[in-house]
Amino acid sequence: MWSERLVSREERTGEKVRDKRTYYTLRDKIVTKKNMHRAAMRVIANDGSAGVDGIGIKEFNKNYKVYMRELYREMKEGRYEPSPVLRVFIEKDDGRLRPLGIPTVKDRVAQTTLKRILEPIFEKVFCDCSFGFRSGRSQIDALNKIEEYREQGYTWVVDADIKGYFDNIDHDLLLEFIKERVTDGWVLDTVESWLTAGVMTDGEFEPTNIGTPQGGSISPLLSNIYLHQFDKEMTERGYKVVRFADDFVVLSKSRKKAERALEVIKEITGEKLKLELHPEKTVITNFGEGFIFLGFEFIAWRYKRPKKKRIKGFKDDIREFTRRQQPFNVKFIIHKVNEKVQGWGDYFGHGNVKTLFKRLDEWTRMRIRSFMEGKKTANQNHRIPTSKLEKQGLKSLLTTLS
Repeated sequence: MWSERLVSREERTGEKVRDKRTYYTLRDKIVTKKNMHRAAMRVIANDGSAGVDGIGIKEFNKNYKVYMRELYREMKEGRYEPSPVLRVFIEKDDGRLRPLGIPTVKDRVAQTTLKRILEPIFEKVFCDCSFGFRSGRSQIDALNKIEEYREQGYTWVVDADIKGYFDNIDHDLLLEFIKERVTDGWVLDTVESWLTAGVMTDGEFEPTNIGTPQGGSISPLLSNIYLHQFDKEMTERGYKVVRFADDFVVLSKSRKKAERALEVIKEITGEKLKLELHPEKTVITNFGEGFIFLGFEFIAWRYKRPKKKRIKGFKDDIREFTRRQQPFNVKFIIHKVNEKVQGWGDYFGHGNVKTLFKRLDEWTRMRIRSFMEGKKTANQNHRIPTSKLEKQGLKSLLTTLS
């Protein structure tokens, strides 16, 4: 006796079958002590600064049971209200300041509690062209996909830039997009409370009627939900999109098709998402003329290398670590340098960088020799050979390539 195995649509067509269910009631799955504990452990592991209440990770952990019992009751009884986020500024590659919003530890736990349940629901419908802030996907995957499309003949590129993306997300639209999958009123009200909690800057409260602050644990998921509408429509129209957060490129086989793609991009982002493309930073180019994506510069049709500002950033960090007259021994300095070398090499080693890495290794050794001598001298390479630095544990960018 035998039975014929039923063949699924996914096996038959190769098409990914997406779960399109709507979730009406999630509160009881979200607000459980087990889920909240796991969320809190993740927040504590990530560390981070205190929010407007001044309570940091150490204090929260010290009084863990008290804080968690209080948060559990508030969420269970519908009394939870988030605090404003603390606004700080960090410097971008181009020298401009990027605002970050730091929620309180309590609010970070609440956000992670929801995110743990909501993320798998939306992962079932997210498009394959999206790589940012998704489990099992990385910047390297996005870069590899671009090169895969190039090999298939998609050599023209719309390099797009959304003007102030996180600051201009429309709250009503975002909530409507969430409702496509989740209609639980408590979930929607909780998300809206985070969006409208406001920010504190130098002790001054500012309302937030638009946008979502970067820095909250749920912000990456919300940003992906918002731009999923873009991903979905572009891929349904047959365009080759590679997106990482708000940074994306669209690839075509001719300039004419790229020009048409740009018109479609403007239509979707402007009319349907209420977003604006940066007029000076959105361009049509190709792999010969070059473009920059995720810190890499694609050049000369088949090559990619770290963009100049990333190289400068690497050297600036090494200079800072190896400043002379520091109250540290060389072992500590080499440890700090090694951390930078390993991380930078692991990422940018995916480019055409052998010659660049060799040059940067030589320069880094010169900086350490200068630190060891207390000054820069002409014959340091002879006085302190490379083998001595290697014996002290100094890593090389070149070794990250192997």
